Amino acid sequence: MTETSLGRALAPARDRVRATAGSRRRHLLGLLYGDHLDAAGLDAVADRLDALLLEAPRPTPTRPLDETDAWLIAYPDHVRDTSGARSPLTALAELVDAHLSPAVTGVHTLPLHPSSSDGGFAVMDHSLVDPAHGTRQDVRRLAAGATWMADAVVNHVSAQGTWFRGWLAGDPAYDGFFLVLDDATDTRAVTRPRTSPLRTVVDRVDGSTGVWTTFSADQVDLDYREPRVLLAMVGALLDYVGQGARAIRLDAIGFAWKDPATSSLNLPGAHHLVQLFRACLDEVDPGLVLVTETNVPHAENVAYLGLDGEREAQAVYQFALPPLVLHSFVSGDARVLRRWARDLWFAGPGRTYLNFLASHDGIGVRAVEGLLDDEEVRALVAATERAGGAVNARALPDGTTRPYELATTWAAVIGAGHDEATAMRRHLSSYALALALRGVPLVYLGALLAAGNDTATAARTGHARDLNRARWDAADLELLLTTRGTREEASLAGLSDMLLLRRSYAAFSPDAEQRVHGEDPAIVVVERVPQSGCRAVVVVNTGDRAVPLELPEGRWARVDSGADLPGAALLAGDPLEAWGNAWFVEVR
Repeated sequence: MTETSLGRALAPARDRVRATAGSRRRHLLGLLYGDHLDAAGLDAVADRLDALLLEAPRPTPTRPLDETDAWLIAYPDHVRDTSGARSPLTALAELVDAHLSPAVTGVHTLPLHPSSSDGGFAVMDHSLVDPAHGTRQDVRRLAAGATWMADAVVNHVSAQGTWFRGWLAGDPAYDGFFLVLDDATDTRAVTRPRTSPLRTVVDRVDGSTGVWTTFSADQVDLDYREPRVLLAMVGALLDYVGQGARAIRLDAIGFAWKDPATSSLNLPGAHHLVQLFRACLDEVDPGLVLVTETNVPHAENVAYLGLDGEREAQAVYQFALPPLVLHSFVSGDARVLRRWARDLWFAGPGRTYLNFLASHDGIGVRAVEGLLDDEEVRALVAATERAGGAVNARALPDGTTRPYELATTWAAVIGAGHDEATAMRRHLSSYALALALRGVPLVYLGALLAAGNDTATAARTGHARDLNRARWDAADLELLLTTRGTREEASLAGLSDMLLLRRSYAAFSPDAEQRVHGEDPAIVVVERVPQSGCRAVVVVNTGDRAVPLELPEGRWARVDSGADLPGAALLAGDPLEAWGNAWFVEVR
């Protein structure tokens, strides 16, 4: 059968699939807009959505995630060539090619659009790449060399951007794009991630009015009750696919559907939005990984994986992991981490966690509500302050505040109070846990380089988050990474060794079973069991004393770099050094 005749033969099947997908999208539109659009109105929105999808690119389907996947988190201008010879995006791509590949296979770039504040998260125009970062061609080059995860800021836009300025000017193209709040609206039930006002007064062509601003006065929330907002954002997502995205992160998606009489966080409408975005992306690339960013208590976070069998997100951030690992190393007691890891719910093949310890936002603590008590959270706050970090708070309905995130680099807080060698051992062993647990690992560039807190920038800007958002000159970074014994070289070498080891064994597939053991309070034993092949075990000591090595029953061979050292082939019962880690595979 020729390719042409095969295409004709498959056409009816494709048409049936597309018809089913179209019905699914129509159903979700009904859930979102059925209360205020009649059947004709819903059909009109569905037709416009179909037209967008008809014109969208059709890339080669993205392959399923496996043990080889590990992604870098980086700003598009994290690495800058001050000579001007290369754009920051090109410098980043070349860093990955020269120093991170094949240990790192993907890159999650934080927002790359023109922005007015918040490190790129106040997007002025979703259709543009900020010229300060590079060009669309630079983006495509990065995406051609690694799995690219685009960052879609879907909850809000810049108060200085195209959409909001059009709305202020009374342009009918933007009618209904933003949620108006009058000063009499009772919003006390709304969950707040910040202490800044929820309502910001602005001057519109028809007079002053208040608008909803979850994160800052410069970040105005979109109103998805207007279907044209949905259509505009679907267009932005499809544009990422056209530029080569194989994964898309939905920033702050839990806040996207609002009702001022409720918490306005993780409402059913937010889930329906994710399901609809997924249904649209299925039309162009069913394998594309849709990621939800919801820094909320664990049970609410994992709900975005589709608890009722809905096709929703393919991955969620494991927000509880960073504070639980930090707690284990600060206290020397890993029992809370072990209990949590033993009880983790896994949604099944094709849906997973993104395991990270550091990100551009520092270390969130909302996810450990109910896991760590107030005293244990205060201990993390104290450790952060000892490391020169700061604490960002959120407002509660009663007018009080509570810690929301720890503004610090991971290396600074995990190594505070220790000499360089010990600090590096704690840093690498903490990451051994993130790489061993079931999921896909993400490593923030600052953590990959074991960066300290950028106190100078934070003092200049007045923003605590800037402690953890340092940038590097490309030439300076090249020297640091190629000079033996620098902190940056040691961290990259140690993390790369573990990432390369991890990708060598099917036991570290996101779908491989996870078992967590440990008797000594300081020990965490992560056993991974693939559907076929050898088991693997990673043992981490979070305490300040050597403890007997614990291994599950079986015959084990040590495979990490410590196995190359004289007398380092550990056996069950041998001591594992303070803050050490050891990797084993089953011998059959």
